[in-house]
Amino acid sequence: MKRKVVVPLILLVVFTSFILFFIPMKEAFTFTEQRTEDPEMYYIPLKSDRGFQIRYVHSIHLTDVFENYEVTVDHKIKLLSMQYENLAIGLPGSAEEEGESFSFKDGVYTLTYDDKVIDSFVLFIGDVDAELAFRYLGNEINLKQQLERGKSYAFRVTKLSYYQMLKGGNLNGNKETAAR
Repeated sequence: MKRKVVVPLILLVVFTSFILFFIPMKEAFTFTEQRTEDPEMYYIPLKSDRGFQIRYVHSIHLTDVFENYEVTVDHKIKLLSMQYENLAIGLPGSAEEEGESFSFKDGVYTLTYDDKVIDSFVLFIGDVDAELAFRYLGNEINLKQQLERGKSYAFRVTKLSYYQMLKGGNLNGNKETAAR
């Protein structure tokens, strides 16, 4: 009698564990290699704070540019603002589209977006020595040290299964420097 109950119970536990291992459950920022047949995926677990920042050094002026974002409830990326000290190639000198505003205060230009939401974007990890960093929860991860230079990565927010997390690389485990 006991065997009739124990065997199905064990099978149920094994089956449920197996299914839960492959069901996407954990929200994460993901960086997935582009233009390759066997893409590598790297991730940073998403916690309760939905805001993050990308900091890079402008290749001409060699000054910091800060792009501020927020994750929406449906895993999209909302652009909030862009801040920089010098106007240059690739950096806007005015608000050019509806829903944008542009200001200059205390030596910092700020382009603010009212409601600009995207699914993903592609980051190219260039070979130039200028910095490129992902900032989240007070940590700064140097993407040029963690990802391969010369490659493009699709950046998006998605839910990952435990299997995908085991297979991918956790960038959060390689914290570079504390955010300033």
